[in-house]
Amino acid sequence: MAEPGLLDSAFWPIVLMIAGGLVTYFWRALGVALSGRIDAGSPLFEWVACVAYAMLAGLIARMILLPNGPLAETASADRIAAAVIALAIFFLARRNVGLGVAAGAGALVLMTWGRAWLL
Repeated sequence: MAEPGLLDSAFWPIVLMIAGGLVTYFWRALGVALSGRIDAGSPLFEWVACVAYAMLAGLIARMILLPNGPLAETASADRIAAAVIALAIFFLARRNVGLGVAAGAGALVLMTWGRAWLL
């Protein structure tokens, strides 16, 4: 039986973690360095913000309409109702994201438990 070489050792996960950290912090440092030169009111910056919001809306819509994993086991009506409740609480609480998310998650849990308890 051959001895484990450098490619088989626990060395590579450490190298990959260090490389991943360096790459991540490089982009963060570049963002910090360039942030003072960016005009937040520029058309390009507004376009980037719109794209980010559109992607987030698309991901949320996909989670509600085409769920995956454990969320797929919940009823569509429960997911839609929880999203409506979350949106309503978000606006009623003066655009408080934390309360909106908590209300939506809580509503989904309660509706799912209620449906399981009734059946």
